[in-house]
Amino acid sequence: MKKILITGALGQIGTELTTYLRGHYGNNNVVASNRSKHGDEKLLEAGPFELLDVVDAKGVAEVCKKHGINQIIHLAAILSANAEKNPQLAYDINMNGTYNVLEVAKEQGIAVFTPSSIAAFGASTPADNTPQDTIQRPSTMYGVTKVAGELLCDYYFKRYGVDTRGVRFPGIISNGVLPGGGTTDYAVHIYYEALKNKKYASYIGAGTYMDMMYMDDALKSIHDLMEANPDKLVHRNAFNVTAMSFDPEMLAAEIRKHIPEFELTYDVDPVRQAIANSWPNSLDDSAAREEWGWNPKYDLASMTKDMLEKLSVKLNAKY
Repeated sequence: MKKILITGALGQIGTELTTYLRGHYGNNNVVASNRSKHGDEKLLEAGPFELLDVVDAKGVAEVCKKHGINQIIHLAAILSANAEKNPQLAYDINMNGTYNVLEVAKEQGIAVFTPSSIAAFGASTPADNTPQDTIQRPSTMYGVTKVAGELLCDYYFKRYGVDTRGVRFPGIISNGVLPGGGTTDYAVHIYYEALKNKKYASYIGAGTYMDMMYMDDALKSIHDLMEANPDKLVHRNAFNVTAMSFDPEMLAAEIRKHIPEFELTYDVDPVRQAIANSWPNSLDDSAAREEWGWNPKYDLASMTKDMLEKLSVKLNAKY
């Protein structure tokens, strides 16, 4: 039986992943952890929870021993926009935290999933249909930590035999927990504002394409990769995955199919726009499809329909 520890379990992905994996493996077999208890009360009560800061190596080791952990889903990280505000904190959590997790995994024989990001690429990377294996020269602290994390996970697999796996996530869109300081967050906020105010001012400029994915597909990608036959995995720690690529105008046009009066304006944030400009327009995810059967279910149209339906109930906002 798998005994899974999720770090950063009260974040955007972690909150929904914890519930998702508990549905597969049982509540008591999925341990949620976070450096604070600020988050979903139902999640905290539904199964085991540990206060854990991943920069505390001893704490990580103790939690894993206490619960007999044999798999870690390592989500704790400072995201792109927030990382630019506090690069020292981002380096400490993203790099030292990952190192601590890998060291514990090495000592205790634990498999590790560590997500990377489209932020691992840079302006010199081919922007369209970005290859699985290509130049990576990011210009942000978040991107630097993600490239280093990919390489570190590869090192621990090759040097110590740690079963490390991971994907490069695009922007994640969810109707659950709001995102926490990423560059692609506009693609979540726009749905809330469309329902509440029928208008939204985007901090990302028109014509800025970025890869995106609905949360349901993101959760499935983690589960499917960790269940995949290791003999078929060539890349292991940095699979490109995506489901769609769009700019703000395309997203607004899809929303108008449901809310015709919706208005999109722009109030571009130069910091986040510069980050977005350094990222790919679209990814080639053929390696993930070939090596472990990656196949997303949602496109822009089906995601928008589901987002508006679920958020209208959550916000009590008719459309």
